[in-house]
Amino acid sequence: MKPVEFKATAAPALINVPSLTYLMTDGKGDPDGEVYRTAVEGLYQASYAVRAALKPVTTYTVGTLQGRWHGVGLDPDRSSWRWTMMIAQPPEATADVVAAAFAAVKKPRPGLDLVRREVFAEGECAQILHVGPYADEKPAHDRLMAFIAAEGRVVSGSHHEIYLSDPRRVAPERMRTILRYPVASGATAT
Repeated sequence: MKPVEFKATAAPALINVPSLTYLMTDGKGDPDGEVYRTAVEGLYQASYAVRAALKPVTTYTVGTLQGRWHGVGLDPDRSSWRWTMMIAQPPEATADVVAAAFAAVKKPRPGLDLVRREVFAEGECAQILHVGPYADEKPAHDRLMAFIAAEGRVVSGSHHEIYLSDPRRVAPERMRTILRYPVASGATAT
């Protein structure tokens, strides 16, 4: 399951992201830390449980990990970073299906109890594809911010990243990440 909004190019673009169903988990701290790792493991366990519950109805690949980073900016103190990690789910992943899937997990991992189902409508967004290590995102981020201003828009929500590459399997210089921001018409828009 990879909806078209999970595609981007090195050229910034405006897109409209529809309402999608997600499994989400929130946290605070360094993305290289134990709290983050536990949260993401719980999120994946939840996503695989929902996929198993839906197997009689539909088959699909568990979606791409995504992260919304709240108030992070360029703060070097990673221990203060706040995040929402999320994985898109198919429309059939209703609240009842998700609740039943979670209840059926035989050996819950820490973090599973923090996962929730939420329908998230991001709306109009600006996005760009970054190729390379996460630490080298700044030039792509700066191009995206310049594009947003040139389009007469302002950022209206949290920084959103969509991780198209698995950092355990892809060399850092080949990793692909979509950088995305929700936007709204700015004061200079005509």
